[in-house]
Amino acid sequence: MRTNHDIDYFIQGEEMQMIEIELDPQETAIAEAGSFMYMGEGIQMETIFGDGSAKQGTGFFDKLWGAGKRLLTGESLFMTAFTHTGIGKARVAFASPYPGKIIPMDLTEFGGKIICQKDAFLCAAKGVSVGIEFQRKLGTGLFGGEGFIMQKLEGDGLAFCHAGGHIIRRKLNPGEILRVDTGCIVAYTQTVDYDIQFVGGIKNTIFGGEGLFFATLKGPGEVWLQTLPISRLASRILSYGTGERKEEGSILGGIGNLLDGDGR
Repeated sequence: MRTNHDIDYFIQGEEMQMIEIELDPQETAIAEAGSFMYMGEGIQMETIFGDGSAKQGTGFFDKLWGAGKRLLTGESLFMTAFTHTGIGKARVAFASPYPGKIIPMDLTEFGGKIICQKDAFLCAAKGVSVGIEFQRKLGTGLFGGEGFIMQKLEGDGLAFCHAGGHIIRRKLNPGEILRVDTGCIVAYTQTVDYDIQFVGGIKNTIFGGEGLFFATLKGPGEVWLQTLPISRLASRILSYGTGERKEEGSILGGIGNLLDGDGR
């Protein structure tokens, strides 16, 4: 029997997905601030410290401590709870923050815990605990980059993560190792061993262009990978938004700028 709220959901869209969560009376969904899209009649919205789970504690300082740890993952002190206070069924919807896919995860299928990238969590059933997961090994702390401080989702309810581009789900056999760019990791089960490995070779170090370290994921367990990490997307957008215009696709070059009024 679930201790977390038992919710139904519907994911719509392709590149920019949204999720509708259907709530029965007195059921609640929690979400990151800024992900809300719309809600039906009878749903009440409330800003709360942390995730509102029983694991967070009921005292003020327990709530403050639980919410404060979220700052280390780059999230807000607050989350938003959406409770259906009316009769019948009602829906609340949340939108993806950037192009990618929404991943539903039933935590009961994974031993009650999933570890995910610090910006992956989107929303969940009330009762799911959203905490912080430090990597225990020295190497991951010094060189882990995006994978050093991660979120952990605990409970027996549904949680939803968002990741960029296409999502690949891989099942690792005992002892099987997968080497991955740290930014491409979305989530993995608690049985997977996470570490950092140095990319050897002087040419790789100087000219590789992929960074000096990558993550190693050792089975058994399941992992979710993304083809477009938000850091990679942001760097590409920044590179096109700064500096001189490169005249891509134009046979006129600088003359084209004069014709469209952009000549300087």
